[in-house]
Amino acid sequence: MPMERGSVAEFNVDAELPMAMGRVRVVRQSWAAPIDNMAVTPLHHLELSLLPRSDHARACFPAHWGPHRFEPIGELFLFPAQQLVHAKSDCRHQNSISFDFDPELMAKWVDCNPEWTDKRLRACLDIVSHDIRNLLFRIGEEARAPGLAARTMIELMAMQAAIELSRHILNIDEEKAIGGLSPWRLRLIEERLTSDITPPTVTELAAMCNISVRHLTRAFRVSRGRAIGSYVLEHRMNHAKKLIETGMNIKSVSQAMDFTASSNFTAAFRRATGETPRDYRQRVSRSMARPLAHIH
Repeated sequence: MPMERGSVAEFNVDAELPMAMGRVRVVRQSWAAPIDNMAVTPLHHLELSLLPRSDHARACFPAHWGPHRFEPIGELFLFPAQQLVHAKSDCRHQNSISFDFDPELMAKWVDCNPEWTDKRLRACLDIVSHDIRNLLFRIGEEARAPGLAARTMIELMAMQAAIELSRHILNIDEEKAIGGLSPWRLRLIEERLTSDITPPTVTELAAMCNISVRHLTRAFRVSRGRAIGSYVLEHRMNHAKKLIETGMNIKSVSQAMDFTASSNFTAAFRRATGETPRDYRQRVSRSMARPLAHIH
């Protein structure tokens, strides 16, 4: 992505595959100072972080939101083509898989060029789709250890990822935003989830927001497009990831997260992330220790 201004990064491309539809890359980046970048990309930029993302990672679309509104960036995100993005984070190291592709392909495949509404832009910064996530992860694995017909395999998976993304974006219905939670209530919930490892009950969150449980569950789904229970679980698993990264054994992480048994924790972690806690630890260690192979 061309940078208009911002922090300078040490940028290493470990694998790159140009295609007719765009480009897939696996990269490692390091920053000597907190990130504060302005960027515009001519292509849709879809990215999956392989290392934990900072809790303070935020982005703003100034042309739509003004210069002061920043929303959280998740593990999987999209920066739409031709949109000015202002990103901030205190992250110092990141490995990621990115897919840049022509926005005309989205219009061609789904016969529609989506309007970048407020709700869609906000959802782009934290894409909740196991299908898209797993496709990008498999692209990275194929780049790491190319097998038979690796280029064809990666092109097919990249095309599928673009189509899945198109469906995901078009399914975000702007009209459903009516009746959602107010921004101050959403901030209260975010602050509670990030400040305390103990998972809150829906009753606790409803009382904190001074609304009924029924109102909370309905309005939260309108605002975030998902059930509040799954959102709480995701934050809980993010806490678990941080503990795993410190080297704490799985049993101790399970106890710290207040699970009654390690098997219950493993099952919950797999449902939320698509991999076991042990697989996650191995993936993070491998990403930090071993550069990826180039595809020529």
